Amino acid sequence: MNIRQAKPEDSKLFLGLMKQLDHETEFMMLEPGERTTTAEDMEHYLLSMEKSNSLLLLLFDGQEVAGFLSAKRGAANRIKHSAYIVCGVLKDYRGKGYGTSLFRELLKWAPENGITRLELTVMSHNEKAVQLYRNMGFEMEGKLVHSMIVNGAYVDQYAMAKLI
Repeated sequence: MNIRQAKPEDSKLFLGLMKQLDHETEFMMLEPGERTTTAEDMEHYLLSMEKSNSLLLLLFDGQEVAGFLSAKRGAANRIKHSAYIVCGVLKDYRGKGYGTSLFRELLKWAPENGITRLELTVMSHNEKAVQLYRNMGFEMEGKLVHSMIVNGAYVDQYAMAKLI
């Protein structure tokens, strides 16, 4: 397994990963078929991440992309010290420590780039992710009640953060 920062030319690979995650898990934001992003849109997104000094890591198994972690830096001056985290790993690679590896890379990158606060939201019933985030030093900051509807049912989210 190899982890590296995404480049604009990874747009098709990354888009394919996101679409696969949409189908494999209910824990991502978009439902299967809801993603309308094109490869060109994704290339622009990857360029914007680069320009904003944000981070997008890709997890590779050979030539195949198996997961990602993004850390989107706040755009306004008052929140440039913070980054919002999103992470996803394909089901065949879960439970093998790859999420931990992605977060370790994030925790190296953050202080080198002036990030002192990492934040994320997670569906309350995604127990494995909540445990990973706790293991990486994230703490609960609150609960977003009925913040999503998944499979026709209201779902709560936890707001979690880590200060560096």
